[in-house]
Amino acid sequence: MLPKPLFYTIALLFSIPVFAQPDLMVQKSGNSLFVQHKVEPKETWYSLGRLYNLSPRDIAPLNNTDITKGLSIGQLVKVPLVASNFSQNDRKAADEVLVPVYYLVKEGEWMFRISTNNNKVPIEQLEKWNKLDRNHVKAGMKLIVGHLKVKRDQSALATTDYTPRKENAVTTSPKAPVAPPRETKEIVSVDTDKKQPVSNPEPAPVLKREDNAAGGGAAIDFNGGYFRRQYEDGAKSIQGAGNIFRSTSGWKDGKYYALMDNVAVGTIVLVTNRTTNRSVYAKVLGNLSDIKENAGLIIRISNAAAAELGSGESRFTAEVKY
Repeated sequence: MLPKPLFYTIALLFSIPVFAQPDLMVQKSGNSLFVQHKVEPKETWYSLGRLYNLSPRDIAPLNNTDITKGLSIGQLVKVPLVASNFSQNDRKAADEVLVPVYYLVKEGEWMFRISTNNNKVPIEQLEKWNKLDRNHVKAGMKLIVGHLKVKRDQSALATTDYTPRKENAVTTSPKAPVAPPRETKEIVSVDTDKKQPVSNPEPAPVLKREDNAAGGGAAIDFNGGYFRRQYEDGAKSIQGAGNIFRSTSGWKDGKYYALMDNVAVGTIVLVTNRTTNRSVYAKVLGNLSDIKENAGLIIRISNAAAAELGSGESRFTAEVKY
């Protein structure tokens, strides 16, 4: 039997919660703005690119490294804020979500200085985002200075609640600030296809969870997925190694997506796991990135699609028809 002090120590260790990435805080290097990301287990340059809506080749140089070198758990990575993934005018694409990026006000700073330090974002915009008059800025406040633009179907940040914590709320009255509205629009793929007509919606399949013999986790079954009816049987077929990418899409609606070279964006492909002989229908979002992790792959599918295929989160032998 364990001594009481040792027992309590072990219990305390197992009770410590695992925290997600904190609020996005802007930092500056020369004239460049960036946010810092702490690497979690299993993350790669490729997954960071999808998370922050930026090519891995655009992230590595700011960190004085290249994408051929892997990432270490706990490593701090600087992620650039550029025109393609950073908005300071509330503009975004139909398939993007705006995630607030904050600036910590320093002693002696006022709105003009904060504006100058953050791409000269208009002071009126800062007042609008933060429900704050320019004359009431104080040290220690967290002010929104822009928004990270992330893909709704590809980035976990798109579903994270980034409402400022109450103790850091920026306001001139006792009331807490009004949080930015959460996105409630229907998911639209990156090829900007038209939405499904409201008058004749696709029936939502029932989510089934069971032991996944292949992956050891929870499996789902949407009878091939949402895009099954849109598939057009083609003459082309290819076999090779497949793998996954992480996405919030598909778990509740069967909307599966894929990355594949030499196939037009928007094409519906039939993906079969040759080991389990299960198949799904996925819409192609774009090409595979030219990075080390994609060497030898013919396709990447969303992890929800992989769950229905019974392939777990590792490589599998795939056959793709389109």
